[in-house]
Amino acid sequence: MIRETRWVAWVAVLLALGLASCEREGPAERAGEKVDHAVDTIKNGGEEPASDKLEDAANKAQDAAADASDAAKQAVEDAKKK
Repeated sequence: MIRETRWVAWVAVLLALGLASCEREGPAERAGEKVDHAVDTIKNGGEEPASDKLEDAANKAQDAAADASDAAKQAVEDAKKK
């Protein structure tokens, strides 16, 4: 029973660390990506490259995961207060 509890605790810690590593990008990084995006669009004759579209979708998914992580952390904090 104790081993199972420890195992569950380790899994919870590893999941928390994994979610914490998916933090949002800073303003400088987002600005740099916008510049890169603009340069790629100009190089492509005014059309957005497919790789940029995929990267944009991946960034949106990562932001959504970070938002979900923040909401889960807030829910845990609220539950602890009650």
